[in-house]
Parts: sequence; C-alpha cells; structure tokens
Amino acid sequence: MGMLSPLPMRDGVGATRLHVPLTGEWPTIAAYMIERFFHLDPERLLVRFDRGEIVARDGRPLPRDTPLGAEEFVWYYREPPEEREIPFPIDVLHQDDDLVVIDKPHFLPTTPGGKYVQNSALVRLRNLLGIPELTPIHRLDRATAGLLMFSARPETRGAYQLMFENREVQKTYEAVSARPEGWEQDAARFPLVYRNHIVKPRAQLCVEVVPDREPNAETLIEIQHADGDVVHTLLHPHSGKMHQLRVHLAALGLGILHDRFYPVLEPETPDDFDRPLQLLARELRFVDPLSGAPREFTTRRSLAFAPDASAISGA
Repeated sequence: MGMLSPLPMRDGVGATRLHVPLTGEWPTIAAYMIERFFHLDPERLLVRFDRGEIVARDGRPLPRDTPLGAEEFVWYYREPPEEREIPFPIDVLHQDDDLVVIDKPHFLPTTPGGKYVQNSALVRLRNLLGIPELTPIHRLDRATAGLLMFSARPETRGAYQLMFENREVQKTYEAVSARPEGWEQDAARFPLVYRNHIVKPRAQLCVEVVPDREPNAETLIEIQHADGDVVHTLLHPHSGKMHQLRVHLAALGLGILHDRFYPVLEPETPDDFDRPLQLLARELRFVDPLSGAPREFTTRRSLAFAPDASAISGA
C-alpha cells in the first residue's frame, strides 16, 4: 500500500513526496533540496520552508534548519507552471459510482505533467466532479481526442485496469490522412492487419521500430471513406503501445494529418488549435468486470477534416 500524503489534494493535484537521504554532505534538508533543485532560486525555496509549506510525514511544517537525517520523506505542493489555457471543454458521457467516461478534446493531456497541470483531463475532472480519487484507467496522447475512462473508486480500480492489461476492451479509432499518390493500387490492400515491434527509448519524444524483433504492436486497419485529398480510416488496435496508430499509418504511407511526430519529427511550436491531429478514439466495448453486463461508449466528437463526417455513426 502506498504511503499516504499528510497534505490534502489542492485544486485537483496531490502533494509531491520527496525522498531525502538520511546521511550525506548536506547539513540540513533545505541544503539538500537546494542542490537537488539547482534550477530553482535558493531563497525562494527557503521562503517555502519559512511559510510552513514543506512538511514531514505527520504533517508538521519543517523549519529551514531541520538537520539532515531528521526525516526520510518530505511533502510539498509543486508550484504551478504558467499554463496556456486549452480552450476546449471536457464532456462527461457517463458517471456512476465506479466509472467515469469522458470525451477528451484535442490538445488536452490525460494527466498533469510539465507545463500542463490544471489544463489536464485528470485535474479538470477532479475539480469538476469533486472526486479526488479519480484515476485514469488508460491514456490518450495529448494530441488525440475521444473516449477516456477514469476509475472513481480505488476499491474497484484494479478490475477495470485488468481489462486493458488482458486486452479485453475492444477499441475503435478513426483517422484522416493525406491521400498518397497511387492510392487506387494501394486501396486494394485494405482491410489489413499491420504488425511491428515498437520501443520507447528514454529521453526521446518518438518511439522507434525494431525491424528484426517479434511484433508487439498490432492494428486492424479498414478504409472508411476516401474522397479528394484525404483517406478516412477505422483503426482497431489489438495492443496499446505508445503512438502505435500514428506509427502504423505512417509506415503505410498514410501519415495522419497534422501529426508533428510521424513520419518526421517537426520542431516544437505553439499549438495551432485550427490544425488538431486527425485521430479520434471513437468506440469502447467491454464486459463490465463488476456487473458482467456488456457496455459500449461512443464519442460525440468528429474529425474536422474527415471527407464525410456525417456518414460516421456517432460522430
């Protein structure tokens, strides 16, 4: 069981726990933290001690002269970053005692991290519903829109997480890609199942494909519609590797419209809200592990660049 925080959740975000060495060259816990967080202003960190914002396991505020070895763990709230507002709402599609299902907009990350804290689906939803125990059962890329499921109770969370681990959830996505040259010949290959081996190296934004290894990523790809300059596909992933759908379509010459990672990583620029990644988590189907009843959820969103969005059921 995890160590409980002595600090309550604040604005939908829990306190951070830091492990402090019990021995070392630092005379105080504050001195260790100043060296550990060398990128921060030391005086600003010391002021946080003076304000009682750094606490021990029992919730006691620690003064700045607390000697090293007095506490093995300390807790504090991260100072929130300056965030660019993501101007798109979350739509709650379903809520019961155990499960919450939302329609996530493009550009909103699933969980807080980096420059997005309040502008994350998890923190927004905790604040909106007043449920601090909410935890995502699976994840969507920040650039991807659509269905996202959250556990509302720790007691039943594992049952829903196990569905994804055992690949018992049927997932359908849709994507819009630029129509490649020679499409008439390529179209005859579909529907097809694409497989490869994907790994995510540390400290890299993109995943890599390892050609000579046993496939660990598999997607059934169907053509929904092709019109003018675009191709609209339905995607049924059997596995859930990071960026799997984006990599698979790019490998087939159908890189998703406005994908800044694949097939070529582009320089980082501010979000262009008029050019969202054309990838949408459309449907989720599974047998509820608690009730045994079949459940199905469908997004209410659609892809702006789809050739015939009105023809998509539920779009």
